[in-house]
Amino acid sequence: MAAATRDCWPWGSFLGLLGLVSAAAAAWDLASLRCNFGDFCECDFRPDFQGLECDLAQHLAGQHLAKALVVKALKAFVHDPAPKKPLVLSLHGWTGTGKSYVSSLLAHYLFRGGLRSPHVHHFSPVIHFPHPSHIERYKKDLKSWIQGNLTACSRSLFLFDEMDKLPPGLMEVLRPFLGSSWVVYGTNYRKAIFIFISNTGGEQINQVVLEAWRSRRDREEIRLQELEPAISRAVLDNPQHGFWRSGIVEEHLLDAVVPFLPLQRHHVRHCVLNELAQLGLEPRDEVVQAMLESTTFFPEDEQLFSSNGCKTVASRIAFFL
Repeated sequence: MAAATRDCWPWGSFLGLLGLVSAAAAAWDLASLRCNFGDFCECDFRPDFQGLECDLAQHLAGQHLAKALVVKALKAFVHDPAPKKPLVLSLHGWTGTGKSYVSSLLAHYLFRGGLRSPHVHHFSPVIHFPHPSHIERYKKDLKSWIQGNLTACSRSLFLFDEMDKLPPGLMEVLRPFLGSSWVVYGTNYRKAIFIFISNTGGEQINQVVLEAWRSRRDREEIRLQELEPAISRAVLDNPQHGFWRSGIVEEHLLDAVVPFLPLQRHHVRHCVLNELAQLGLEPRDEVVQAMLESTTFFPEDEQLFSSNGCKTVASRIAFFL
């Protein structure tokens, strides 16, 4: 589910557009100047909430809770001129439900350079922390990396993928950066954003959605209060999770636990149609049907949820064109 060119921008008059361009250019010049002065640096931080909400509405299937929670938390944080702590979000759910997609959208709509911005830092356990025996070195390096980058620019985004595969104990070095202290290690860090992504809690989320379906409840009626306690317990009970005994969950340093619900057949159909549009192709019923027939659904009796969400839609669709 790649970010698409949006078509819901409310274009004004030509003169109004020229005014917007001039104002943006002036803002960029000012920001560039400010970037030379440490803590005042906003660098390429250019939040576009209209674009983010538009993209989420058009392309993120079946995630009413994630859409609402992420946008609400981001708006409140960014509009606060002096936040008391960094924004810390933890995304949970089954594979292919949109967690990585949403994190990439956040980078795209918060920073001019998107994922390539020097102020967006993406950590993968396989790439950055592959050897559990090197945990002490990783802790030292991670602390230095975060401290150094926040010193360079307080508006930074840190993405931690596959928290289920991080070496236990590594995340404890982040705890001082996530709280409400004024500074840590001499660095102002309160404008930073930390996002953690994991599959932990996915089974618990799936069970709640399944029970709702069996009770003939609309999935949009499911509320965070039904999911959050089970997700938190799944994290705390999992010794393989990066938060294990880190104190991050126990000390309530997460601003929001964001659940991603399992995707049903009509959601996968939505993803296929989106991918066809991305490829510049017209909707084709035979392609959609072939993709659905090649997708595995569970549980065995109900055949309700896609086993890999929309994760493989983009890579498989070429086989059916």
